[in-house]
Amino acid sequence: MVMPTSHCSSTRLLAGCKVNIYLHIHGLRGDGYHELTTLFLPLPSPHDILTVTPGLSGVGLTLSCSDDTVPRDENILVTSYEHYGKATGFYPDVHVHLQKNIPMGAGLGGGSSDAAVFLKYLNDRAGDSGLSDVELTSMADDLGADVPFFLLSRPAWATGRGDRLTPVDLPLNGLTMVLACPRIHVSTAWAYKAWDEEWLKKPSAPPLLTPQGAPDMFPALPNIAFYNSFEVPVFAKHPQLRAVKETLLTSGASGAVMSGSGASLFAVFREPAQAERTACRLRKKDIPTHVFPS
Repeated sequence: MVMPTSHCSSTRLLAGCKVNIYLHIHGLRGDGYHELTTLFLPLPSPHDILTVTPGLSGVGLTLSCSDDTVPRDENILVTSYEHYGKATGFYPDVHVHLQKNIPMGAGLGGGSSDAAVFLKYLNDRAGDSGLSDVELTSMADDLGADVPFFLLSRPAWATGRGDRLTPVDLPLNGLTMVLACPRIHVSTAWAYKAWDEEWLKKPSAPPLLTPQGAPDMFPALPNIAFYNSFEVPVFAKHPQLRAVKETLLTSGASGAVMSGSGASLFAVFREPAQAERTACRLRKKDIPTHVFPS
């Protein structure tokens, strides 16, 4: 989302996050990536804020960030700028300040979302040098498997390494969504390695259909389960994440699941009051929690 500020020379870009309602890892591909089937859902918060202002003439992109731990030189925003410039010849002199609100290592796709909104910003201002939607999506795929989804910015099934997208309508009316973000960092690289060690020698393929009455059945879509292949290795290392999921389910959630490689957990409730009470309970445990009314 692009939101011009009151200052005519600056632009605020809001980069939302995503959750994976379903994520099944099929195995390791010959190119080193993993074959996935996943169901993405975009959420408006937490969201990063990119403030773009005119930069020094002839310098190109400069970058600052609210979080000192975020790398500057190897940041995906720098990579996005360089890729776009090479493809189009458009290298605007801009300064980007990144207000980092999406936690890192949370399975919410913050870096990919930042890249997507920045690519859209550049393309909107490139004039005749701008890329077509197909070309921009191809570039996004080169930057990261989740970036094309954030360009699409609607619920979608994804296959391949998570980059082949099929938009889908999710009937979420009447459900209150809760996103809990424990203050735990889970490395995606570690999570894949742990999954490899746990499962590649004894592959299993859980079906999309969940047994009747399973506690994490998605209530509005009875043929799609809340499922995440990463939960077994990640919960083994971080049992407090399993405890958060159990809190969500025992507090009335109709379904709960870890997002991506963790550490965030997503749940849906039929009763808004139960969702609010659960969020308050988690916040009292110092777990940032977001509620999305139906």
